[in-house]
Amino acid sequence: MIHIEHLYKTINNQTILKDISFDIKEKEVVILKGVSGSGKSTLLSILAALDKPTSGKVLIENEAIHKLPDIYLSEFRAKNIGIVFQHFNLIEHFNAKENLLSALTPTTKNLQEAFKKIDKALKQAHIFHKKDELIKNLSGGEKQRVAIARALVNNPKIIICDEPTASLDSSNAKKFLESVKEFYEMGKTTIIATHDSIFDSLEVPFRVLYMKDGELKEQSNG
Repeated sequence: MIHIEHLYKTINNQTILKDISFDIKEKEVVILKGVSGSGKSTLLSILAALDKPTSGKVLIENEAIHKLPDIYLSEFRAKNIGIVFQHFNLIEHFNAKENLLSALTPTTKNLQEAFKKIDKALKQAHIFHKKDELIKNLSGGEKQRVAIARALVNNPKIIICDEPTASLDSSNAKKFLESVKEFYEMGKTTIIATHDSIFDSLEVPFRVLYMKDGELKEQSNG
């Protein structure tokens, strides 16, 4: 489903990613592991179509996203990729439904259809009961569930998570593992950047890609 070939990323004459090549199969769960500065977040941004490589290929379902102009890249991302950010990236003075509506704006013109999608995603993320609550009034765990709902609202094939447990206590971190299991059961391809050992306890098949100093060092299966 995803093909990465001889990927390099250079920022201010510093090479952040060095000759990275790998494939990810459809419906696979992949964990990117590495210490801070290893390059995993930069790689994740490229996989999420938020950034472009300096050189190399990035193909998602045979679409060469490294060649897409920014305007088409944004449209591709909205339709195909759901992102759960470390700090949620929600609009604090909007309620949960309004945050999801903002994510749907580029792809859904019919308001009735949009609200059906929003309700479905909020139920999938187990946060429907907080649909009218302002984000600023929610707990950290509740905010992440809204962020998960936002990632699911366009029914993307790919879910990408950047350090998803870093801002959570241990109880909510364990709940996020359940969310990953649900992504797997939905048939989503899931990619997670983390250094949290809690992901060793995932109850679904997964593969680990280890990164160090911008290079892919080894792989293992969980």
